[in-house]
Amino acid sequence: MNDFIPPAKPLIGDEERAAVDRVLRTGMVAQGPEVAAFEGEFSSHFVQDRPVVAVNSGTAGLHLGLIAAGVTSGDEVIVPSFTFAATGNAVVLAGGTPVFADIEPATFTLDPAAVEAAITPRTRGILPVHLYGHPARMDELARVAERHGVALYEDAAQAHGAALHGTPVGAFGEFAMFSLYPTKNMTSGEGGMVSTATEALARHIRLLRNQGMERQYENELAGFNARMTDIHAAIGRVQLTKVDEWTSVRQENAAFFDRELRGVVVPAVREGARHVYHQYTVRVPEDRDGFVAALKDEHAVGSGVYYPIPNHRLPSLQAYAPGLDLPETERAAREVVSLPVHPSLSRQHLDRIVHAVNAVAGAGA
Repeated sequence: MNDFIPPAKPLIGDEERAAVDRVLRTGMVAQGPEVAAFEGEFSSHFVQDRPVVAVNSGTAGLHLGLIAAGVTSGDEVIVPSFTFAATGNAVVLAGGTPVFADIEPATFTLDPAAVEAAITPRTRGILPVHLYGHPARMDELARVAERHGVALYEDAAQAHGAALHGTPVGAFGEFAMFSLYPTKNMTSGEGGMVSTATEALARHIRLLRNQGMERQYENELAGFNARMTDIHAAIGRVQLTKVDEWTSVRQENAAFFDRELRGVVVPAVREGARHVYHQYTVRVPEDRDGFVAALKDEHAVGSGVYYPIPNHRLPSLQAYAPGLDLPETERAAREVVSLPVHPSLSRQHLDRIVHAVNAVAGAGA
């Protein structure tokens, strides 16, 4: 029996373990010099030296970024429904109202025309998601935002190293969030990074993450405890030295699938876009769920369905979207399957995945 191929696999090696031991030996395990070093290295590596703030999760990064950007009660933020719920949740937690817009079918990212149609006098900002590692259409979304005098933010949770026309994601919006959850393209064990357009916004987020204080007991505002530990930062610093190589492997694996897969719709890459393949997501127009079950049961190939229930139909968020019709979002939710693309796949694994997909798709699941 073939070994099971998981849909995702965190890569934690001896270097990460040694980094954790090094921090533990110092006795300084809360936010400290490792976090500061990680912020600087992450900034220069990914976001053109923008100010960067480390936090304890990607969701916290979105939450604090929205608050620091001024989103409050009565404000609307336009978001995709086809994404993880944290995007809409963060708007709600900041006091705002998520307004769900449809996606374009090719890249699963916000459709600029749908965004423009959703703008109202209450719109404060637009929050696209660079879903699966493909950049959203930031050039067009920036023009929409400018025409209407609203802000542009970024959810780059899945898109470390993605770019559009040479500009990296995380360098477009007033702020951008990157997740460092274990299954992302790089991890700190748990955590997030927020890049900002200004040092003033970064300082506001730093205050919010640390009980509202920059100096101990001099609380300037009511804040949270959203700090990253030096333990997590040490892991992230090591991962940062490996992520470019891992991304290249993901792209090579994706190119192999593009050439070899049959019977499914492989992911598109728009002109000028750099896709980093957090997920390799195909469409299965007929019986997606049967296809997923057959891959697992007949071929021991794992896969993931992200996301089967659009946000505007979740019990937690549907009150913000009564009667909303998002046809491309609904179609994607019925059809998408993410195949293993992670860097630990061997050539034998890749061949098995191709054989499995082609066999199941050819048999009609």
